[in-house]
Amino acid sequence: MNKINNLEKLQDSHSYRKIAIAACFGTFLEWYDFLTFATLAVVFAPLFFPSSDPSAGLLASLATFGVGMIVRPIGAAIFGSMGDRIGRKPVFMITIALMGFTTFCVGFLPTYAQVGIWAPILLVCLRLLQGFSAGGEIGGSAVYLTEHAGNEHRGFKTSFLQLMGPLGILFSTLQIAFLRSYLSPEAFQEWGWRVPFWISILLLLIACKARMALEETPVFLELSKCNQKTENPLLSNFRDPETRKRMFLLFFCISAGGAVLFFCVQVYTAIFLKTSAKLPPEVVDEISIFTTLALFPLTLFAGWLSDKAGRKPVVIGGLLLGAVLIQPAFQMLQSLSGQYLKSPGANTPLILIGLILTLLSLALALVIGPQTALLAELFPANTRNSAATLPHNLAAGWIGGLLPLIVTWLNQQWGSDLAGLWYPTIFLIVGAIVALIHLPETKNQSLLD
Repeated sequence: MNKINNLEKLQDSHSYRKIAIAACFGTFLEWYDFLTFATLAVVFAPLFFPSSDPSAGLLASLATFGVGMIVRPIGAAIFGSMGDRIGRKPVFMITIALMGFTTFCVGFLPTYAQVGIWAPILLVCLRLLQGFSAGGEIGGSAVYLTEHAGNEHRGFKTSFLQLMGPLGILFSTLQIAFLRSYLSPEAFQEWGWRVPFWISILLLLIACKARMALEETPVFLELSKCNQKTENPLLSNFRDPETRKRMFLLFFCISAGGAVLFFCVQVYTAIFLKTSAKLPPEVVDEISIFTTLALFPLTLFAGWLSDKAGRKPVVIGGLLLGAVLIQPAFQMLQSLSGQYLKSPGANTPLILIGLILTLLSLALALVIGPQTALLAELFPANTRNSAATLPHNLAAGWIGGLLPLIVTWLNQQWGSDLAGLWYPTIFLIVGAIVALIHLPETKNQSLLD
């Protein structure tokens, strides 16, 4: 009877909307804070890593971005286990406070010209704390939202969470574009870049207020009533062969595939267009805004489609589409950028660039649209939080987060702007093959099992 009552509670659409808004806003703040660094990677290079070689400075800046991604699995292991033991909600409050505070501090960091080597050291330390916090939030929020979503239209209802990463980039990019338009290049380089980090404190206060009103998930409450919680959930996950297998599939096929596409489409394309293609930063920012807006309906469509056709075919379709598109898409981006630079007043090259990025966004949407639901559906309720968050953050941190650095390094080693892109292409092909053979279909999976 308790399970029936809980399932009925899950269907309360008004209650779910309230929960979804609060959960999504907190995740938006996490992504905004975490990815603002990526948006400003080119700006950070001369401020914190001065070098006679601009490429070396950019590599150092991208490496610092990657450091934050590397520690995400540590946060996932600690906070994921806490979520299975003490509840999903308390972990949310801790992670959001830590992320907001560290991001706010980045806005007050001295530069290399002011304090020398201490500038990059302090930046790396704050970046580590950001990554630690993100590890507990991203993945855990997917479990929280899915456990509140019920069994009907779960893919569509939870796909909204996947919009928070692009929305974080969009909000950050809009701010930077606004600041660039109203400040001189000297003023932006001196203090304008700090503004997005300062604003995070206001967003933190809003997010904390919203999350304090959140309820614990009915699934976790049911586990508590039945005394089915696990004392060592992470250890239990590795001891169970089926859970281990599904953790690997989540890591390699779903989360790593989504992370590779996300950082290719939402992060690396902007870096590529500003550095290799030499497009003006303000033009790239405008293109990025358009591409991000296009991703929103595509992601919701993919979540809806996964409720109809199943999670597995939608994800595999996204992996294959991404693998086919990456190399020719970036070749065309480079060619069209050259055409625009020859005739800066021509709009046709920019329109075609936007269409190419929209097509890449479709591949990304097909993978991340069903992803939120899959994170929860793959695992049993009593160890779900830790089983989902660790492989998801390991993939996003070690595969996705390091992608801009690895691709840039491979390009420099091979003396080509495109050679490094074979890395994500091959990864997506292998991920699609593994998913086709081993990934189970989960769209009808009960979350109380």
